[in-house]
This record gives sequence, structure tokens and C-alpha cells, in this order.
Amino acid sequence: MITLGIIADTHVPDRVAVLPDWPLERFAALNVDQILHMGDVSQPYVLDKLAEVAPVLAVRGNRDFFRSDDLPMHRRLDLEGVSIGITHGHMHLLTYIIERTYAQLLGAYKAAYFENKVLRKFPDTDVILFGHNHLPTNRMVGEQLLFNPGSATWPNTFYPELKPSIGLLKLDEGQIDAQIIYHE
Repeated sequence: MITLGIIADTHVPDRVAVLPDWPLERFAALNVDQILHMGDVSQPYVLDKLAEVAPVLAVRGNRDFFRSDDLPMHRRLDLEGVSIGITHGHMHLLTYIIERTYAQLLGAYKAAYFENKVLRKFPDTDVILFGHNHLPTNRMVGEQLLFNPGSATWPNTFYPELKPSIGLLKLDEGQIDAQIIYHE
């Protein structure tokens, strides 16, 4: 069995000054084996802080200019008999610019828009981990689990009731237990 801490959209310091302690404390208390960051880290020290709890793998988000050469846009993992696709969700800079303009003019995209993008990117994995829209997602689409931990620091502003959140995946011989963990 392996326990994965899932985090995304930390946005330090472009939206918050520092990484809060609560995700680190929760991951440590849950004894995670590895932490996966779905992008928009924004500053490298965030990955270093997470690595004090467990080894970290990350993908590049649209705000990760500092690591554009060494963070991949997408990853594929096979752990405990489970295939996992990992992406931030913005896919390309031009796509991000168009999405951002649309959101400013017309409001929030429906969650299905982002879900369809990641489903097209990883049509054959058991789990798709993504971020970008800051909306916690934990649901099956056909045979695939779509999982977005939301943002640990800056929940989607179109949904004022949302709280900061992270995720937890437990994988055991092909079985998946996934949960969203909200900051209290």
C-alpha cells in the first residue's frame, strides 16, 4: 500500500505570501509516502518545504515560470497496480490565455470543460490528477477517477463557500481510496 498526498495551486507568493503550515502538518500526520503537486507552485521553496515531509513529484503549471525546464507538463506513473496521469490542466500557454480572457469576460468555466480536457489527455489511465481550476473534484467518469485537490491556499473565487483543500490517495493492489481534505 502507498499513501499519496495530493496538492495543487499553492501560488506562493503570487496569491499568498507563504505556504501555510496546515498542508504540511496534515500530510505528516497522515504519514504520506509521497507528495504529488499538480502545478502552480510558483516558487521552488514550496517543493523544498513539502520534501521535508515526503519525496515530491510535480508538474508545471501556468505560473511556474521558474522551473519551466525541469518540471514536465505531464507525468504518468504506475503505482500499486494503478496507472496515474498527472497534469496541471492548462495544457498550453495559448489555451491558458484564451481561458483567462473568457473567464474575465463571461465568468467561470463549468468544471466539465477542464475535466474533458484532462480526459482527452489521459484516456487510458485509472486516475487523472489535475489542478488549475481550484475546484476540488473526486468522481468517477466511466472507469477513470478524476481527482483535483482544489487549492491549498486560494479556493476558486467564483465559489465563495469553498475552503482551502488538499487530497489523499491510498493505493493498494489496484484499489483506490481517494478523499478531499478541507482546511478547518
